[in-house]
Amino acid sequence: MNSPVQKIKERLSIEEVVSSYIKLDRAGTNLKARCPFHNEKTPSFFISPDRGTYYCFGCGAGGDIFTFVEEFEGLDFKGALKLLADRAGVQLENFNPKDKENKSEKEKLYEVMEEATLFFEKNLEGNTEVLKYLKARGLNEKSISDFRVGFVPVDWRLLYSNLKNKGFSDKEIEQAGLAKKAEKGMYDRFRGRVMFPISDSSGRVIAFSGRIFVDDGKSAKYLNSPETPIFSKNAVLYGIDKAKDSIRKNNFSILVEGQMDLILSHQAGYRNTVATSGTALSDSTVSKENVVSNLGLIRRLSTNIVLAFDADKAGSNATIRAGKIALSLGMDVKVVKMPEGVDPADLISKSSAEAWKQAIKESKHIIEFLLNKVLETSNDGRKAGREIKEKILPFVDALESSIEKTYFLKKISDMSGIPQVALEDDLKKIAQESKYEKEEIKEAGDMVNKLYRKDYIERKLIGIAFWKKDSKILERLREAAKKYENIREDLIFEAEVFYTNNEDLEKSVEEMFLSLEEEHINEELNKKMLKLKQTSDETIGKIILQEINELNKKKENIKNGRIKK
Repeated sequence: MNSPVQKIKERLSIEEVVSSYIKLDRAGTNLKARCPFHNEKTPSFFISPDRGTYYCFGCGAGGDIFTFVEEFEGLDFKGALKLLADRAGVQLENFNPKDKENKSEKEKLYEVMEEATLFFEKNLEGNTEVLKYLKARGLNEKSISDFRVGFVPVDWRLLYSNLKNKGFSDKEIEQAGLAKKAEKGMYDRFRGRVMFPISDSSGRVIAFSGRIFVDDGKSAKYLNSPETPIFSKNAVLYGIDKAKDSIRKNNFSILVEGQMDLILSHQAGYRNTVATSGTALSDSTVSKENVVSNLGLIRRLSTNIVLAFDADKAGSNATIRAGKIALSLGMDVKVVKMPEGVDPADLISKSSAEAWKQAIKESKHIIEFLLNKVLETSNDGRKAGREIKEKILPFVDALESSIEKTYFLKKISDMSGIPQVALEDDLKKIAQESKYEKEEIKEAGDMVNKLYRKDYIERKLIGIAFWKKDSKILERLREAAKKYENIREDLIFEAEVFYTNNEDLEKSVEEMFLSLEEEHINEELNKKMLKLKQTSDETIGKIILQEINELNKKKENIKNGRIKK
C-alpha cells in the first residue's frame, strides 16, 4: 500500500509545486530560477522534473516537494504534509502509525488547540449578543465562519474543564498557553473574550488573540497566547494561511494591525492582507529557531508590501518599524495614508470597500510618505532639515539600488529645497555609520540559513536511524543525535511516513550524507575566508588560499558527482 507521501508525489509534480511559489524558466530538460533561499542575480537553482528534485548550486539547498515547502514556508514535516495532502486531495486520517500514547508533545498541542477552537466556535453559535456585536462591526456570517471566530464567557475554568473531559492533561493545557497554574489549581487564561485563532502557514491553529467583550476597567483590551513549543510570535502573521496564495497571485501584500482590519479587508476582496495582531515583527528573515520569520515569508511570496496602520502615534511608530524591517529585507514598501482616528476596519464598514480600494491605490512609497509628513508638520526649514536627516535618510540608506537612492535624493531635494549635494554628504555619513551593522546582519542571516540546512539534513538522517534502529547512521552522527532525543517520536513519524516502501532508501541516505559533507565544507570555507580577511602575513595568506582551493575542489567533486547521476 502506498504511503501518503508517494500518493502526493504521484499527483503533484515538483514543477507544479515550485512554480506556484517562484517563476521558473526552461533549461533543456530541466528548469531554472533564482534561488528563493538566498539572494542572487544569476539563476543557480535547478529543478529536475525526471527526478522530482531541486538543487541550488549557489547555497546548496536541495530536496523534493516536501523539503521545498518546509523550507519556503517555515513549516515542520507534518505541516508540509498537511498542506500538500490538502492540495493533492489525499486523505491523511487513515495513515497514523502512532497510537495516542506515543504521540509527540507537539502533536498533542496541535490537538488541544484545535479542540479549544471548536469549543470557542460552539460558544459563539448561541450567543446572540456577541454575534450582534460582530455583525455591527461589519463582519458577515461567512467571514465569522471562515476565520473561525469564537467566544469564551467569563468563567475561571470553563475551557479547562472541557479540555480535561476530552482527555488532555494539565501539562498539555498549560503548555498550549490555554490555562495557568495557581495555588488553588488551574484556571483559564482567556475569559470573557471574542477569540481569534492564529494559524500557521498550513492552517493549523497555534495560538489565540482574545478581545475583551465587556470592559471591566482592569483587563487588557487584547490578550494573546504566550510563546509555546508550537507558537513563535515572530514566525507567523495573523491570516497568513488564507492570504499567501493571493499575495503570490497579486504580487503584493497588505499589512494591517487588527483582526477586524484583516477580516474586513478580506471581506472587501483584498485576500492578500495579513495582520500583526497577536504576533511580533522579526528583524531577520530567519528566526533563532531556524524557521522563516513572518516578514521573511512575506518577502518570499512577494517583495512588494503596503502598510496600513492607524494614523495615531502608535500606528506611526509601527509604520516606521515595519517599514525599516521590510526595506532592510529588500522589499518595496508603500504606506496607506489613513484619516485621523480611522482604522481600515472603520474605513471599510463605515465608508465602503471602494474607499479602502482607493486608499490602497493612493498609497505612497514610505520615503515619500514620511517626507510629506515632515514637510506638513514643520514650518522651520532648519528643523525640517534635521528631521529629514534623522527620519528620512536612514530609509534611503536602506535601499539596495543606487538608482533608487539617487531618485529619492532628488525628490527630497525638489520637495524640501535642500541641495542634493548636501543630502548626498549626509547620506554618506549615515551609510558609514551603519556599514558594520549591515555587514553583521548579513553575515548572521547567512549563517542561520546555513545552520538551518545542516540541521534539516541531520534531522532526516537521525529520523531514519531512530526508525530503522540503524546503529551505523547513529554512530556517524553520535553528537548530533543527542540534541534530537526530545523530538524522537516526531522524527520517527516523519521517516516512517516519508520512506515507507522506499526502495532507494540507501541511496537517499548516501545523498544526505553528501549534502551534509558539503555543508561542513561550506562552514570551513567561511572560517578560512574570515581568517584570510584578518591576516596581514603573506606566508600565512598563501597557506590559507591553498586550503581554500582544496576545500573548493572537494565541493566541486560533490557537485560533479550529482550532475553525472
